[in-house]
This record gives sequence, C-alpha cells and structure tokens, in this order.
Amino acid sequence: MKKYKIQKSPFIVPTTDGKLIEEHWGNSTNNSDISIAHMVAPPGWSEPHQTPQFDEFTIIVSGKKQFEIDGETVILEKGQSILVEKGARVRYSNPFTEPCEYIAICLPAFSIELVNREE
Repeated sequence: MKKYKIQKSPFIVPTTDGKLIEEHWGNSTNNSDISIAHMVAPPGWSEPHQTPQFDEFTIIVSGKKQFEIDGETVILEKGQSILVEKGARVRYSNPFTEPCEYIAICLPAFSIELVNREE
C-alpha cells in the first residue's frame, strides 16, 4: 500500500463573492485535522468579521491581503506569512487594485461550523 496521496482535482468551494477557493486537503477529503487551500481574492473583496475555532496560517503568493485582528490592521505582501490563532476576532479583505493569491492552512480543518462569522 502506498504511503502517499496525490491531489489532482481539489474541491472548488462555491462562492458568491468572486473569490476562488480550491481546497486540496480538508473536510472535502475526509480530513478534519487540517485544511490546505489555494485561494485568489479579487480586488475589493472582503468578508465579515469572524472568531474561528481553528488556527489559520496564510502565505501570500502574490498581491497583498489585509487582516484586521482584534482591532489591529496588518497588511501582508508576496512572500510574507502570518498565523492568526483560534479565538482571535479577524476580518480578511483585499481592498487593493490587484488580486491576492495565497495559501491558507487551518488546524483543525476549516468548516462553516467552526468559523463563527458575524452577520
């Protein structure tokens, strides 16, 4: 039995805000311990504040992404990364003119039940 798996067709998460989410590993592959996703946030994209019950690591591949974390604004650029710990109140956005491509890793895996988005 092989001790590896290759992901050739990540799960495309349906969105209504123009954001591309390709989940390579996570709940879509029956792995609730971790999720790994490739994402592209279009210019002007944002989502509501949330208080996730998971740690989220983000690595910026291109563009810039804005993080509002417990009242502090952080902007990351290509080549930078961040860990937002579970329990932090965070809002993700791309208020810039270029798309932002990034990799997100969540421990445990991202799920709508654990994200706690505000209305």
